[in-house]
Amino acid sequence: MNASTPPGRTRTALVTGANRGIGLETCRLLAEAGLDVVLAARDPDRGRAAAADLARAGHRVRAEQLDVADPASVRACADRLAADGVAVDVLVNNAGVYPTMPFFSVDESTLDESLQINLLGAFRTCQAFVPDMVRRGYGRVVNVSSGGGALTDNIPSPAAYGIAKAALNALTLVVSAAVPPSVKVNAVCPGWVSTDMGGPGAPLTPEQGADTVAWLALLPDTGPTGTFFRNRRPIPW
Repeated sequence: MNASTPPGRTRTALVTGANRGIGLETCRLLAEAGLDVVLAARDPDRGRAAAADLARAGHRVRAEQLDVADPASVRACADRLAADGVAVDVLVNNAGVYPTMPFFSVDESTLDESLQINLLGAFRTCQAFVPDMVRRGYGRVVNVSSGGGALTDNIPSPAAYGIAKAALNALTLVVSAAVPPSVKVNAVCPGWVSTDMGGPGAPLTPEQGADTVAWLALLPDTGPTGTFFRNRRPIPW
């Protein structure tokens, strides 16, 4: 458990896109670390099924319907949690899509979908949950990005995905500069992970991909902020 855990209250993490893959493994790792977990998923049935699996393992987990591409859905989720007295201390923006076509094959609707989910989804959840972190004097935000959006490593590619992830990296820096040091805001490249998005040929397991995500979610008060990580080490933007 993080040393900053307040007496009498367990920290709560909300993970988006969490019914499978990296998101689900992040939920598992954070629950194993002693946090309460809000498992957020666009499909409520899949979210409840994933939460039930974690609950059977003895973890404290709550399923929430959340479509990050829908501002009303984000607001409704935040309102439900607030009404139930659930304070989100850790926000993991994991929900994403992975369009792979080259630039001249990308239509506007594909780019818009990538931006709505990979970028604006995190923008919406940060606006919904980070102000209360600032008010309480504690918060951790982890934006699941990609080396495909790193300007110095790989000119954003594939096109619609890389553009959105590069913008997510920029959002990470903007939000980290807008909050006090007690709220840590970082981005992470989990690597090429064997998920529905990454495909069966990827070399990393979802648990390996989730390792740095969970590590950033559990940073101590002296931990870094405004930084891009892979394998728990800083990498260039």
